[in-house]
Amino acid sequence: MSDTAQLASDAGSRDPAVGLRAVRALRMLVERLEALQVENAREQGWSWQEIAHCLEVSRQAVHKKYAGGRGLLRRER
Repeated sequence: MSDTAQLASDAGSRDPAVGLRAVRALRMLVERLEALQVENAREQGWSWQEIAHCLEVSRQAVHKKYAGGRGLLRRER
């Protein structure tokens, strides 16, 4: 079983400690994937509005989260 599949399985655990750790790890994975795809979209010339539409959030929300060096990937660099 892949690590991601194991995390998904663990997220449904009856043991809250196991389940909550898995949920946290999955949340971190999703945040990283979102940041990668936002960066990908911006590099391909997508507008903040187009990205926001796909993520079903406001343009302001996605811009605030990722523009001007405030995004997940930019903080890590």
